[in-house]
Amino acid sequence: MSNNNRKLRLAFMGTPEFSVPTLQSLISFGHDILAVYTQPPRPAGRGKKDKISPVHYLAELNGLTVKTPKSLKNDAEQQYFKRLKLDAAIVVAYGLILPKTFLEAPRLGCINIHASILPRWRGAAPIQRALMAGDAKTGITIMQMDEQLDTGPMFKTSEIEITGQTTGETLHQILANLGADIINTALNGIDTGALKAIGQPVSGASYASKLSRDDGHIDWNKSAQEIEKLVRALYPWPGAWTEIDGSRVKIFETEVIPTSKPISPPGETVDNNLTISCGQDCLRLLRLQKQGRKVMCTTEYLNGSPISKGTRLS
Repeated sequence: MSNNNRKLRLAFMGTPEFSVPTLQSLISFGHDILAVYTQPPRPAGRGKKDKISPVHYLAELNGLTVKTPKSLKNDAEQQYFKRLKLDAAIVVAYGLILPKTFLEAPRLGCINIHASILPRWRGAAPIQRALMAGDAKTGITIMQMDEQLDTGPMFKTSEIEITGQTTGETLHQILANLGADIINTALNGIDTGALKAIGQPVSGASYASKLSRDDGHIDWNKSAQEIEKLVRALYPWPGAWTEIDGSRVKIFETEVIPTSKPISPPGETVDNNLTISCGQDCLRLLRLQKQGRKVMCTTEYLNGSPISKGTRLS
């Protein structure tokens, strides 16, 4: 096989669904994957039984060695990693900080696929934060990892546009596949020296802090446009929500209704069809879900729980 297409000795480090397409891409290419690192099984579902991660599942399916350490700081883990004599470690949403010994062990170091165009949206939730901020574009960065969070030099970026229909779910899938599509070519370039890492721009850095359920609590004093973006960004998890008649309701789809002047105080329904006054303009709720119930369209929801004009939401 020509040096242009060399199969490398790799470790893969990743945990959620987002990491799966990249691992599949590396397997399909034929790289020698000596170990797959992923988060330990966690209690999930109603029975709270331990569930393995999506990456763990794919690795086992392909007969790969799976490692699930709770920490990488102990000497035994570090020695094991060194003994693998890796060309590179590919890291995609793993969930543990890599100590310096791990970063320096592979010949080409540890290479991360990050779901934004760095230095914008370093951190845990770049997909949702880009949508919440109304960014016009985002993408994937393939970078050399260093000891700081998402600050290492970049090998390659690939951009995509964000549209008014993009949701957290669709963007997650697009970026997961984009990373998988470009990783093997990038690895080849890094291995041959054709692809050089360049430092991140000094300006334009921002931090995408981890999401919690509270991030989804709708503040009706904000503009209808901001709330509409929040709803799309947090679909399907953690979901945007409000309280109607004292019970929490998740909002999955909305439509901005422009108004020339405020009709009602923010958070108040302006008709019988769940159109709500916001800090600016109004927002019509199109798909929503009561706790413990299925997702419904507005008509279906109102048939079971009529909400009249003038009702105040939280």
